[in-house]
Amino acid sequence: MTLLTSILTVLCAVGSVKEPLKVVTTTAIVADITKHVAGEHANVQTLMGEGVDPHLYKPTAADAKVILGTDVIFYSGLMLEGRMADTFFKAARMGKVVYPVTELLDEAYLLEPEEFEGHWDPHVWNDVAAWSKAVDAVAEAFCEQDPDNCEAYKANATAYQKELTELDAYAQKVLSSIPKGKRVLVTAHDAFNYFGRAYDVEVVAVQGLSTESEAGIEDVNNLVDVLVDRNIDAVFIESSVSDRNIKALIEGAKAKGHTVRIGGTLFSDAMGASGTYEGTYIGMIDHNATIIAQSLGGSAPEKGLNGQLSFAHVEH
Repeated sequence: MTLLTSILTVLCAVGSVKEPLKVVTTTAIVADITKHVAGEHANVQTLMGEGVDPHLYKPTAADAKVILGTDVIFYSGLMLEGRMADTFFKAARMGKVVYPVTELLDEAYLLEPEEFEGHWDPHVWNDVAAWSKAVDAVAEAFCEQDPDNCEAYKANATAYQKELTELDAYAQKVLSSIPKGKRVLVTAHDAFNYFGRAYDVEVVAVQGLSTESEAGIEDVNNLVDVLVDRNIDAVFIESSVSDRNIKALIEGAKAKGHTVRIGGTLFSDAMGASGTYEGTYIGMIDHNATIIAQSLGGSAPEKGLNGQLSFAHVEH
């Protein structure tokens, strides 16, 4: 082989190496499953950081620049990112590939709350078995865009779904340990309906499905009556939602002679801090299921399914 032939062979080999796909996601929850499926074949960037409320998020000029420079866009869908709809439409018109990860969910499964008549409840990730279908959607999308690595995407998806099956079984186990009469989850906004249905927990919220809806004095007073009448002694705040209404519940119950404590902080529309266990989807659900079980009289390991939760006690 001549020197020239050797050089040409090397150059051809270098030219044939595909760059990882450039992927942007809206929420960190979507990014987490996307990274698991993509492995080394994509670089994933997230628009919304920890503690960000996707219902209220308004895309910035910087976001638009990121989207224009990407290959694939994944978003949750079902109107979760309501204010970003125009951005997705514009990106699609410009030839960008845009996927909602909830597109494979059967409509018969989806919930349609009264206040959102004509629209679905978008908080599907709070049911682990349902969110596992989003993993399939991501894998299918990657296979369409990068068929050469399709088998790797499918293998990654299958491995991750095995972990999700274990997570779902854990949530079922610890939440079912809560005495039936105590299995009432009171939160700031109505993000846990799928969670309640999947794990047989009654869910009551101060605000509606979207944090854009405002809770009035009557809403708070009505829920205070529920706390007192049913002797509910723990309520939960959310990491991405103001705790103002929850504190009003506690004060209202106190005025009626009933003590209510904060059972803990739940991750509803956003995960924990990046780089932490709670900053992963599995850690997020592990945290929620564990702290709810512990706070409502059930039984759960002190530090959760994988022994990695950062808290070592129930908040009071």
